Amino acid sequence: MKDLTLIIPAKNESESLPSVLKELEKYNFKIRIVLSEDDVKTINSIKDLDVEIIYQKQKGYGDALITGIESLNDGFFCIFNADGSFHPDEISKMYEKMKLNNSDFVFASRYEKHSGSEDDTYLTWIGNKIFTLLGKIMFGLNITDILYTFVIGNVNQFKKLNINSLDFGFCVELPIMAIKNNMKLITYPSHERKRIAGKKKVNEFRDGFLILIKMIKLLFKY
Repeated sequence: MKDLTLIIPAKNESESLPSVLKELEKYNFKIRIVLSEDDVKTINSIKDLDVEIIYQKQKGYGDALITGIESLNDGFFCIFNADGSFHPDEISKMYEKMKLNNSDFVFASRYEKHSGSEDDTYLTWIGNKIFTLLGKIMFGLNITDILYTFVIGNVNQFKKLNINSLDFGFCVELPIMAIKNNMKLITYPSHERKRIAGKKKVNEFRDGFLILIKMIKLLFKY
């Protein structure tokens, strides 16, 4: 997987990022950490590690991912959380399935057979099920976990999508714009681990509302 690069958005992840990077060492992945220059605590937490840091010019989860992926010239990217909830063992399996199926993107899912989550709450489970159903009804999406951004994709195909969500709207804009552009999406059964620091970045109600508005706007976008 020499053509694969992990993109890790790591805002305020000083407690978990060093452990995540230590775990990743044995896999020999190419890694790009995306941070804001003012996130001094997180930057200092990894100053002794040999990793590449890219600084985002704007704020937001979506902006971090766009900045990281757009920094790649070609090959494949893998969105990988800095909180320890994703398991590195799944990366190679997702990559192989994507190549085997000649797909543009593979989306990990906590709601497939032989999958699950140690971190999901009843509220986030309900919300995800609702948004996933809306994605199927409104756009014909065949993925089963629309808000779970453990994703591997083709860099050049991603750049064709012109993603512009700077916040968590990125989660739905990526699969929706991919399907609107007739790209091939598949899913992979994933097991989400308990995050290391135990802190969620998502505000369920505020970000859920923003995601809903984003989906409505995308419904009427060409």
